[in-house]
Amino acid sequence: MGKRRRNRLPKEPVTADIVALSHEGRGIAHVDDRTVFVHGALPGERVVFEYTKRRRSVGEGKVIEVLESSPRRIAPKCPHFGVCGGCSLQQLSPEEQIAFKQDVLLELFERVGKVAPDEVLPPLTGPVWGYRRKARLAVRVVPKKGGVLVGFREKHSPLVADIGECHVLDERVGMQLPELRTLIEGLSIRDQVAQIEVAIGDRRVGLVFRNLAPFSAEDYQRLKAFAEQYDFALYEQPGNEETVTPVWPEHPELTFELPSGPTELAFRPTDFTQVNAPINRLMVERAIELLQPDQGDRILDLFCGLGNFTLPLARYAGAVVGVEGEAGLVARARENAIRNNIDNAEFYVADLTQDVSALPWMQKPFNKVLIDPPRSGAAEMMPKVAALQPDRVLYIACGPATLARDAGILVHEYGYRLRAAGVMDMFPHTAHVESIALFERA
Repeated sequence: MGKRRRNRLPKEPVTADIVALSHEGRGIAHVDDRTVFVHGALPGERVVFEYTKRRRSVGEGKVIEVLESSPRRIAPKCPHFGVCGGCSLQQLSPEEQIAFKQDVLLELFERVGKVAPDEVLPPLTGPVWGYRRKARLAVRVVPKKGGVLVGFREKHSPLVADIGECHVLDERVGMQLPELRTLIEGLSIRDQVAQIEVAIGDRRVGLVFRNLAPFSAEDYQRLKAFAEQYDFALYEQPGNEETVTPVWPEHPELTFELPSGPTELAFRPTDFTQVNAPINRLMVERAIELLQPDQGDRILDLFCGLGNFTLPLARYAGAVVGVEGEAGLVARARENAIRNNIDNAEFYVADLTQDVSALPWMQKPFNKVLIDPPRSGAAEMMPKVAALQPDRVLYIACGPATLARDAGILVHEYGYRLRAAGVMDMFPHTAHVESIALFERA
């Protein structure tokens, strides 16, 4: 066989009309019988773009110039928008963004699940800048760009974006990127620091430095001085997550508070926690409002993490059982129950992608169920949940397509009704759609 010919990208820019917006927030154009997804373009615009990828029937591109602008377009706040891959929708107002996300959710319900909610819930919204408390910042030494770069990667590229500020990150970190660059520049192993994990609680910032080689004594002095100056909890991670160790202070604590109680949860910097604290609090409040827990309820919380929903629900319910696949998170959930003097919550470790029917906690009765799965959804658990015959099922989703799929299963195979659903603006300025849906047994 001869060598496969590479599909070379055209060198000349292309002019096109944008007819729609994809679920990923990219403008859609049709050029030479090819559907092209154009980053930075909005419906109704005429733009000049250049190809970044091209196949026989589909392509990708990025805007070079907007010839005819949409009235919905606004000026992006961040000077790095369009290069940095952290945001994709800053050219739309926050109100337009949330309307777009709601349209995506409802369209997926109709097309994928063949369902529609009886009620569309008002969107949950909050601060749109400085909201991000969890992030993974890449670190690279790039002499051609002045030395160390710290930030998100460029759009659809392994390269680290050369940015000096980030307006979606909590400003305690987002406005300190130059200082982080200077700190790493001064380390003996500056080319062996791969990334910085950002984990921020209500009172303190946590930074985990992924170091591929040991720090020197002078490095530790620099790191400690930096942490003390900004009152950061600074950690090193020479190996896997089990190797995360505090550098300063000796015993740092990261916590966040939830409504109901109040309830305060402690977490480790590499634990999964919600990115947006104000939206998380509103989300927990809405979960309580929709589930209406009382002392007669036994509630099952699947994919419970470190107790984000379990423990607030336990303030109202007779009993709550939380189940999670990661043993470390279950350990933290149990510790958080003790921390908050909650004695009616139990936690178990189980792989919820497998058949859990025979496990002891599944033999108990539950009249309400909360599900908060990863982006892949919870299709494997739908028959198990339905077998419990709960009166209400509340589904929290970070993947709207898998929520729509699972909603179709609950409604069409098990006789539930989709009573209410809505979106939550957990990730402003991105196309990420966080949603919530309430099902009731018919």
